Amino acid sequence: MTNASSVGAERLARRMARGCEFLGTDTAILGGAMSWVSERNLVAAISNAGGFGVIACGAMTPELLDKEIAGTKALTSKPFGVNLITMHPQLFELIEVCKKHDVGHVVLAGGLPPAGSLDAIKANGAKLICFAPALSLAKKLIRSGVDALVVEGMEAGGHIGPVSTSVLAQEILPEVAEQVPVFVAGGIGRGEAIAGYLDMGAAGVQLGTRFVCASESIAHANFKKAFIRASARDAIASVQIDPRLPVIPVRALKNAAGELFSAKQREVAQLLDEGKVEMLEAQLQIEHYWAGALRRAVIDGDVEHGSVMAGQSVGMVSKEEPVADIIATLMAEAAHALEKRAA
Repeated sequence: MTNASSVGAERLARRMARGCEFLGTDTAILGGAMSWVSERNLVAAISNAGGFGVIACGAMTPELLDKEIAGTKALTSKPFGVNLITMHPQLFELIEVCKKHDVGHVVLAGGLPPAGSLDAIKANGAKLICFAPALSLAKKLIRSGVDALVVEGMEAGGHIGPVSTSVLAQEILPEVAEQVPVFVAGGIGRGEAIAGYLDMGAAGVQLGTRFVCASESIAHANFKKAFIRASARDAIASVQIDPRLPVIPVRALKNAAGELFSAKQREVAQLLDEGKVEMLEAQLQIEHYWAGALRRAVIDGDVEHGSVMAGQSVGMVSKEEPVADIIATLMAEAAHALEKRAA
């Protein structure tokens, strides 16, 4: 790892200043919220290393989230956030748990904020961050009072949209970056890319895949091995079987679980046909499938039948190392890139 000269480091600090101020951190790097992976240990490690850790609430109950936030606070005194899924049936109770713990930043994922959720989060004094998969949605979210946006492209791991990061960044940053801080995510594995997005007006970036193999990550050794062995082309998006079942594609490493997911979709589609489930229930069944499949891989280490969610930057993950080293490397690469541009 090269130490960036002061010129590059100063330029980087200037470009990250807005994001750092918004997050209350030393570096404007958010940890992507990955179910089962982004729990207290990794979240606290990212925050302690100067980044901004984010707890993935996923399908957690309010009681579990309560414990997870308390557990994270025991490991770090630095700021961290909580990612909540809009379709969670107990969303408002989860918001109350965040309020109880004075969580400063809430990230809402999985669609537009349901009625009242935005006000409930902001009423607690928390800052609200939402995902913007299109320019029209970005503008709508800003009008509704969101404090910051994450622009995430299809190169990301887990649930993805249809447009690449580079296209979304070009489309959205020039239009809205002056109004709210915008963090770019999806396919970012090196500091040069971070520098590029900061130059385009981003306030910072969000990385998930890059942190999976951190020493502090509780992901199973098999899960980490699968990441270290994989190349970019191994991280593929799931296929939608039935047009009536609006399944958000999921990017994961190719394995038997992909086939199992197709079978699960067919099964749920048949239940819809027979009128045995409502659409929302059908979608929740699909979500629960992913939560279970992900747990099998991350926690139990079954990387063949579990879901190994990974972004296309997985090819740049080559070893297990501490979070602090990952962030230091990214910052040095970004500073070096900015220094070369200055020259």
